[in-house]
Amino acid sequence: MLEIRALTKRYSIGRGTRRKYVEALTEVDLSVERGEVLALVGESGSGKTTLARTITALEQRTSGEIVVDGELLPVRARGRRLRHHRHSVQMIFQDPYASLDPLHSIGSTVGRPLRSFDIVPGDQVQAAVEALLDEVGLGPASEFLKRYPHELSGGQRQRVGIARALAARPKLIIADEPTSMLDVSIRLTILNLLLDLQRAQGLSMIFITHDLASAHYMSDRIAIMYAGRIQEIGPTTDVMGNPRHPYTQLLREAAPDPSREIDEIDHFEDRGDPPDLAALPNGCAFADRCTFVKDECRQALPDLVEVASNHHVRCILYV
Repeated sequence: MLEIRALTKRYSIGRGTRRKYVEALTEVDLSVERGEVLALVGESGSGKTTLARTITALEQRTSGEIVVDGELLPVRARGRRLRHHRHSVQMIFQDPYASLDPLHSIGSTVGRPLRSFDIVPGDQVQAAVEALLDEVGLGPASEFLKRYPHELSGGQRQRVGIARALAARPKLIIADEPTSMLDVSIRLTILNLLLDLQRAQGLSMIFITHDLASAHYMSDRIAIMYAGRIQEIGPTTDVMGNPRHPYTQLLREAAPDPSREIDEIDHFEDRGDPPDLAALPNGCAFADRCTFVKDECRQALPDLVEVASNHHVRCILYV
Protein backbone atom coordinates (compact mmCIF):
# COMPACT_ATOMS: atom_id res chain seq x y z
CA MET A 1 0.00 0.00 0.00
CA LEU A 2 2.83 2.40 0.83
CA GLU A 3 6.45 2.45 -0.26
CA ILE A 4 8.92 5.12 0.79
CA ARG A 5 12.33 5.31 -0.86
CA ALA A 6 15.26 7.38 0.45
CA LEU A 7 12.89 9.96 1.93
CA THR A 8 14.70 13.04 3.24
CA LYS A 9 13.27 16.14 4.91
CA ARG A 10 15.57 19.06 5.66
CA TYR A 11 14.56 22.29 7.40
CA SER A 12 16.48 25.54 7.00
CA ILE A 13 16.98 27.67 10.11
CA GLY A 14 18.70 31.03 10.41
CA ARG A 15 19.91 33.34 7.64
CA GLY A 16 23.06 34.15 5.76
CA THR A 17 26.24 32.83 7.33
CA ARG A 18 24.24 31.61 10.34
CA ARG A 19 21.97 29.39 8.27
CA LYS A 20 21.87 25.76 9.31
CA TYR A 21 19.97 22.74 8.04
CA VAL A 22 18.13 20.40 10.35
CA GLU A 23 18.04 16.81 9.07
CA ALA A 24 14.63 15.74 10.34
CA LEU A 25 14.55 12.67 8.06
CA THR A 26 17.52 11.09 6.30
CA GLU A 27 17.05 8.57 3.48
CA VAL A 28 14.20 6.67 5.12
CA ASP A 29 13.09 3.45 3.39
CA LEU A 30 9.81 2.00 4.57
CA SER A 31 6.87 -0.02 3.30
CA VAL A 32 3.40 -0.88 4.58
CA GLU A 33 1.46 -3.85 3.23
CA ARG A 34 -2.26 -3.88 2.55
CA GLY A 35 -4.20 -4.43 5.75
CA GLU A 36 -1.06 -4.16 7.88
CA VAL A 37 -0.54 -2.11 11.05
CA LEU A 38 3.01 -0.77 11.27
CA ALA A 39 4.01 0.88 14.54
CA LEU A 40 6.53 3.71 14.29
CA VAL A 41 8.29 4.11 17.64
CA GLY A 42 10.80 6.63 18.92
CA GLU A 43 11.28 9.42 21.42
CA SER A 44 10.35 13.06 20.79
CA GLY A 45 12.42 14.55 17.99
CA SER A 46 13.14 11.23 16.28
CA GLY A 47 11.24 12.22 13.13
CA LYS A 48 7.98 10.27 13.56
CA THR A 49 5.56 13.16 13.08
CA THR A 50 7.67 14.70 10.31
CA LEU A 51 7.47 11.39 8.46
CA ALA A 52 3.69 11.31 8.92
CA ARG A 53 3.23 14.89 7.72
CA THR A 54 5.46 14.24 4.73
CA ILE A 55 3.52 11.12 3.72
CA THR A 56 0.24 13.06 3.95
CA ALA A 57 1.75 15.97 1.94
CA LEU A 58 1.25 18.40 4.81
CA GLU A 59 5.01 18.90 4.54
CA GLN A 60 6.94 18.93 1.26
CA ARG A 61 9.78 16.42 1.17
CA THR A 62 13.30 17.51 0.26
CA SER A 63 14.03 14.38 -1.77
CA GLY A 64 13.02 10.75 -2.12
CA GLU A 65 9.88 9.01 -3.32
CA ILE A 66 6.46 8.32 -1.80
CA VAL A 67 4.35 5.71 -3.59
CA VAL A 68 0.78 5.05 -2.41
CA ASP A 69 -1.13 2.15 -3.95
CA GLY A 70 1.28 2.12 -6.89
CA GLU A 71 1.04 5.88 -7.61
CA LEU A 72 4.03 8.18 -7.15
CA LEU A 73 3.26 11.37 -5.24
CA PRO A 74 4.88 14.39 -6.98
CA VAL A 75 7.14 16.54 -4.79
CA ARG A 76 4.89 19.54 -5.38
CA ALA A 77 1.50 17.86 -5.62
CA ARG A 78 -1.34 20.29 -6.29
CA GLY A 79 -4.91 20.38 -7.48
CA ARG A 80 -6.50 17.10 -8.47
CA ARG A 81 -3.36 15.06 -7.75
CA LEU A 82 -3.15 16.36 -4.18
CA ARG A 83 -6.88 15.87 -3.73
CA HIS A 84 -6.57 12.26 -4.92
CA HIS A 85 -3.69 11.67 -2.49
CA ARG A 86 -5.67 13.07 0.44
CA HIS A 87 -8.55 10.81 -0.56
CA SER A 88 -6.22 7.80 -0.17
CA VAL A 89 -4.23 8.88 2.91
CA GLN A 90 -5.75 10.42 6.02
CA MET A 91 -4.25 11.38 9.36
CA ILE A 92 -5.57 11.22 12.93
CA PHE A 93 -3.80 13.98 14.82
CA GLN A 94 -2.27 13.83 18.27
CA ASP A 95 -4.07 16.80 19.80
CA PRO A 96 -7.87 16.44 19.74
CA TYR A 97 -8.19 19.95 21.17
CA ALA A 98 -6.29 21.72 18.38
CA SER A 99 -7.17 19.54 15.39
CA LEU A 100 -10.89 20.43 15.25
CA ASP A 101 -12.11 23.83 14.04
CA PRO A 102 -13.97 25.42 16.99
CA LEU A 103 -16.25 27.34 14.60
CA HIS A 104 -17.60 24.23 12.87
CA SER A 105 -20.16 21.85 14.31
CA ILE A 106 -19.42 18.14 14.54
CA GLY A 107 -21.82 17.46 11.69
CA SER A 108 -20.01 19.97 9.47
CA THR A 109 -16.56 18.66 10.43
CA VAL A 110 -17.34 15.02 9.64
CA GLY A 111 -19.46 15.88 6.63
CA ARG A 112 -16.86 17.98 4.86
CA PRO A 113 -14.74 15.06 3.51
CA LEU A 114 -17.94 13.40 2.27
CA ARG A 115 -18.71 16.51 0.25
CA SER A 116 -15.14 17.31 -0.81
CA PHE A 117 -14.47 13.86 -2.22
CA ASP A 118 -18.01 13.28 -3.53
CA ILE A 119 -18.38 10.19 -1.38
CA VAL A 120 -22.19 10.38 -1.23
CA PRO A 121 -24.85 12.60 -2.86
CA GLY A 122 -25.61 15.84 -1.04
CA ASP A 123 -28.97 14.69 0.27
CA GLN A 124 -27.33 11.65 1.90
CA VAL A 125 -24.50 13.44 3.72
CA GLN A 126 -26.30 13.76 7.07
CA ALA A 127 -27.23 10.08 7.13
CA ALA A 128 -23.64 9.15 6.28
CA VAL A 129 -22.34 11.43 9.05
CA GLU A 130 -24.70 9.82 11.57
CA ALA A 131 -23.52 6.37 10.49
CA LEU A 132 -19.88 7.40 10.97
CA LEU A 133 -20.55 8.87 14.41
CA ASP A 134 -22.32 5.69 15.48
CA GLU A 135 -19.41 3.66 14.11
CA VAL A 136 -16.88 5.49 16.31
CA GLY A 137 -19.07 5.25 19.41
CA LEU A 138 -20.71 8.69 19.45
CA GLY A 139 -24.33 7.79 19.78
CA PRO A 140 -27.06 8.61 19.47
CA ALA A 141 -25.49 10.50 16.57
CA SER A 142 -28.33 12.99 16.29
CA GLU A 143 -27.27 14.49 19.64
CA PHE A 144 -23.77 15.28 18.36
CA LEU A 145 -24.47 16.76 14.91
CA LYS A 146 -25.06 20.33 16.10
CA ARG A 147 -22.60 20.33 18.98
CA TYR A 148 -19.21 22.06 18.84
CA PRO A 149 -15.77 20.81 19.90
CA HIS A 150 -15.74 22.80 23.16
CA GLU A 151 -18.84 20.86 24.25
CA LEU A 152 -17.06 17.50 24.03
CA SER A 153 -14.52 15.69 26.19
CA GLY A 154 -11.05 14.85 24.90
CA GLY A 155 -12.03 11.26 24.13
CA GLN A 156 -15.16 12.38 22.27
CA ARG A 157 -13.13 14.87 20.24
CA GLN A 158 -10.67 12.17 19.25
CA ARG A 159 -13.56 9.99 18.12
CA VAL A 160 -14.70 12.88 15.92
CA GLY A 161 -11.17 13.06 14.50
CA ILE A 162 -11.30 9.35 13.71
CA ALA A 163 -14.73 9.73 12.07
CA ARG A 164 -13.45 12.65 9.98
CA ALA A 165 -10.50 10.58 8.75
CA LEU A 166 -12.73 7.61 7.90
CA ALA A 167 -15.20 9.86 6.05
CA ALA A 168 -12.73 10.25 3.18
CA ARG A 169 -12.79 6.46 2.64
CA PRO A 170 -8.97 6.25 2.79
CA LYS A 171 -6.78 3.24 2.07
CA LEU A 172 -4.09 4.26 4.57
CA ILE A 173 -4.59 5.83 8.00
CA ILE A 174 -1.75 7.49 9.92
CA ALA A 175 -2.53 7.74 13.63
CA ASP A 176 -0.06 10.15 15.24
CA GLU A 177 0.04 9.28 18.96
CA PRO A 178 -3.78 9.37 19.06
CA THR A 179 -4.04 8.60 22.79
CA SER A 180 -1.11 10.55 24.27
CA MET A 181 -3.27 13.54 25.28
CA LEU A 182 -6.20 11.50 26.59
CA ASP A 183 -6.97 10.29 30.10
CA VAL A 184 -5.38 6.95 30.91
CA SER A 185 -8.83 5.49 31.61
CA ILE A 186 -9.96 5.81 27.97
CA ARG A 187 -6.75 5.15 26.07
CA LEU A 188 -7.34 1.43 25.70
CA THR A 189 -10.89 2.09 24.47
CA ILE A 190 -9.57 4.31 21.67
CA LEU A 191 -6.86 1.78 20.74
CA ASN A 192 -9.45 -1.00 20.53
CA LEU A 193 -11.70 1.23 18.42
CA LEU A 194 -8.87 1.86 15.96
CA LEU A 195 -8.09 -1.85 15.72
CA ASP A 196 -11.74 -2.78 15.22
CA LEU A 197 -12.16 -0.19 12.45
CA GLN A 198 -8.88 -1.18 10.79
CA ARG A 199 -9.83 -4.85 10.70
CA ALA A 200 -13.44 -4.27 9.66
CA GLN A 201 -12.46 -2.01 6.74
CA GLY A 202 -9.19 -3.72 5.79
CA LEU A 203 -7.22 -0.50 6.22
CA SER A 204 -3.48 -0.14 6.25
CA MET A 205 -2.27 1.85 9.25
CA ILE A 206 0.84 3.56 10.56
CA PHE A 207 0.51 3.84 14.33
CA ILE A 208 2.93 6.39 15.75
CA THR A 209 3.88 6.17 19.42
CA HIS A 210 6.75 6.60 21.85
CA ASP A 211 5.53 3.63 23.87
CA LEU A 212 6.63 0.12 22.93
CA ALA A 213 3.82 -1.43 25.00
CA SER A 214 1.17 0.31 22.85
CA ALA A 215 3.10 -0.64 19.70
CA HIS A 216 3.16 -4.27 20.82
CA TYR A 217 -0.60 -4.23 21.39
CA MET A 218 -1.48 -2.58 18.07
CA SER A 219 0.93 -3.68 15.37
CA ASP A 220 2.01 -6.45 13.03
CA ARG A 221 5.47 -4.89 12.61
CA ILE A 222 7.49 -2.31 14.52
CA ALA A 223 9.92 0.26 13.10
CA ILE A 224 12.23 2.03 15.54
CA MET A 225 13.27 5.61 14.65
CA TYR A 226 16.14 7.62 16.09
CA ALA A 227 17.57 10.92 14.81
CA GLY A 228 15.61 10.76 11.57
CA ARG A 229 16.56 7.20 10.56
CA ILE A 230 15.08 3.73 10.89
CA GLN A 231 17.31 1.85 13.35
CA GLU A 232 15.43 -1.45 13.58
CA ILE A 233 12.38 -2.91 11.88
CA GLY A 234 10.78 -6.32 12.02
CA PRO A 235 7.77 -8.40 13.10
CA THR A 236 6.36 -7.20 16.41
CA THR A 237 6.98 -10.50 18.20
CA ASP A 238 10.64 -10.49 17.12
CA VAL A 239 11.36 -6.85 17.95
CA MET A 240 9.70 -7.15 21.36
CA GLY A 241 10.99 -10.63 22.14
CA ASN A 242 14.55 -10.17 20.92
CA PRO A 243 15.39 -6.48 20.31
CA ARG A 244 18.79 -6.15 18.63
CA HIS A 245 19.58 -2.42 18.54
CA PRO A 246 20.73 -0.95 21.89
CA TYR A 247 18.21 1.87 21.48
CA THR A 248 15.36 -0.62 21.08
CA GLN A 249 16.58 -2.42 24.19
CA LEU A 250 16.51 0.88 26.05
CA LEU A 251 12.94 1.55 24.90
CA ARG A 252 11.82 -1.93 25.92
CA GLU A 253 13.24 -1.48 29.39
CA ALA A 254 11.24 1.73 29.73
CA ALA A 255 7.99 -0.03 28.77
CA PRO A 256 5.95 -1.14 31.81
CA ASP A 257 5.66 -4.90 32.22
CA PRO A 258 3.82 -6.10 35.36
CA SER A 259 5.08 -9.65 34.84
CA ARG A 260 8.72 -8.67 35.40
CA GLU A 261 10.30 -8.49 38.82
CA ILE A 262 12.49 -5.50 39.60
CA ASP A 263 15.64 -7.62 39.81
CA GLU A 264 14.91 -9.07 36.34
CA ILE A 265 15.21 -5.70 34.59
CA ASP A 266 18.46 -4.92 32.82
CA HIS A 267 19.32 -1.36 33.78
CA PHE A 268 20.83 0.77 31.02
CA GLU A 269 22.86 3.77 32.04
CA ASP A 270 21.48 7.13 30.85
CA ARG A 271 24.39 8.62 28.92
CA GLY A 272 23.04 11.91 27.62
CA ASP A 273 20.61 13.46 25.20
CA PRO A 274 19.79 12.85 21.52
CA PRO A 275 22.18 14.49 19.01
CA ASP A 276 21.74 17.93 17.45
CA LEU A 277 19.91 17.31 14.16
CA ALA A 278 21.70 20.33 12.69
CA ALA A 279 25.08 18.70 13.34
CA LEU A 280 24.64 14.96 13.03
CA PRO A 281 27.80 12.84 13.45
CA ASN A 282 29.31 10.86 10.58
CA GLY A 283 28.75 7.59 12.36
CA CYS A 284 25.92 6.22 14.46
CA ALA A 285 23.81 8.97 16.02
CA PHE A 286 23.23 6.80 19.11
CA ALA A 287 26.95 6.24 19.77
CA ASP A 288 27.31 8.78 22.60
CA ARG A 289 24.46 7.14 24.52
CA CYS A 290 25.25 3.51 23.76
CA THR A 291 26.76 1.17 26.36
CA PHE A 292 28.20 -1.05 23.59
CA VAL A 293 29.90 1.72 21.59
CA LYS A 294 33.07 0.94 19.62
CA ASP A 295 35.50 3.19 17.78
CA GLU A 296 34.03 2.07 14.45
CA CYS A 297 30.60 3.36 15.51
CA ARG A 298 31.81 6.97 15.28
CA GLN A 299 33.50 6.55 11.91
CA ALA A 300 30.76 5.36 9.56
CA LEU A 301 27.03 4.76 9.61
CA PRO A 302 26.17 1.06 9.19
CA ASP A 303 23.48 -0.07 6.76
CA LEU A 304 20.32 -1.89 7.75
CA VAL A 305 21.19 -5.58 7.73
CA GLU A 306 18.91 -8.60 8.06
CA VAL A 307 19.51 -10.42 11.33
CA ALA A 308 16.47 -12.73 11.13
CA SER A 309 13.59 -13.32 8.74
CA ASN A 310 12.24 -9.86 7.80
CA HIS A 311 14.03 -8.37 10.83
CA HIS A 312 16.59 -5.65 10.04
CA VAL A 313 18.84 -3.58 12.29
CA ARG A 314 21.30 -0.71 11.77
CA CYS A 315 24.14 -1.48 14.18
CA ILE A 316 27.87 -2.26 13.93
CA LEU A 317 27.35 -5.24 16.23
CA TYR A 318 25.62 -7.11 13.38
CA VAL A 319 27.68 -6.05 10.36
